[in-house]
Amino acid sequence: MSSSPGHDGADTPAPAWADRAADRSRSVQRSRARSVEQAQAIVAAARRLLQADGAALTTQELAKEAGIALQTFYRHFPSKDELLLAVFEDVITERTAELEAAARDLPDPVERLHFYIVRVLRSVSENADFGPRFVTAEHWRLHQRFPAEMERANQPFAVLIERELREAEAAGLLRPNDPAGDAWFAMKLVMSVFHHFAFTPARDSGDAPERLWNFCLAAFGGLTRVAPAGSPEDT
Repeated sequence: MSSSPGHDGADTPAPAWADRAADRSRSVQRSRARSVEQAQAIVAAARRLLQADGAALTTQELAKEAGIALQTFYRHFPSKDELLLAVFEDVITERTAELEAAARDLPDPVERLHFYIVRVLRSVSENADFGPRFVTAEHWRLHQRFPAEMERANQPFAVLIERELREAEAAGLLRPNDPAGDAWFAMKLVMSVFHHFAFTPARDSGDAPERLWNFCLAAFGGLTRVAPAGSPEDT
C-alpha cells in the first residue's frame, strides 16, 4: 500500500480506495500486463537455453535470448535461482496439464491415477526439458534455499492426485485414509523415485513404475491391478 504525507508532515498509509483506484487505472493495468509478458518471455528464454546448454546459462545470455536489457531481467528476477524457481513452476504446471489431458478418456479415476504415476517415472528415460539429471540436481539445491516456493511449484501434481483419489473414494473404488495427505505422500514418493533413476542406468529401472504403482494402490486401499491394454502409456 502506498503512503502520503499526513497533516503533521508524517507519512500515513494511503486509504484503501486510493489503492483500488490505482488498480483500476488503465495505465497501471497496461504496465502490469507488460511486466507479465516480459516475465513470461524471460522464463521461455530460460527454458530454451536450459534445453540447449543445461546449467551453463548466464544472466547475460538470458537477457539476450529474451530480447531485454539486463536491468529488466533483474527487475523481474533478483537472481538466477529465482528465475529457476519460476521455470520449475512453469514446467510442472505444464506437464501436469499434459498428463491430465492425456488421461482424460480413461474409464475411471483409478486408471487415471495409474497413468499419472507410471507415466511420470517412464519420462525419466525421455528427452524432456533440460534433462532429468539437471532437474534432480537443481530441484534439491533449490529446495534447500526455497522450500516453501518449491513445495508450491510441485503442488499441481499433488492436487491432480488428490482429485482422482476423492473421485475414486466417492465411487467406492479406493479407500484412502486422507486424500490430501495420501496425495502429498504419493507425490513425494514419485518424485524421489524419479530422482533416483535420473542417476541410474535406464536398464536398472525395469518394472519400477508398475511396482511403485502397486505400492501406491495398496496404500490407497485398492487391489493390485495391471495396466489395461491400450492405455495411454502403451502408445
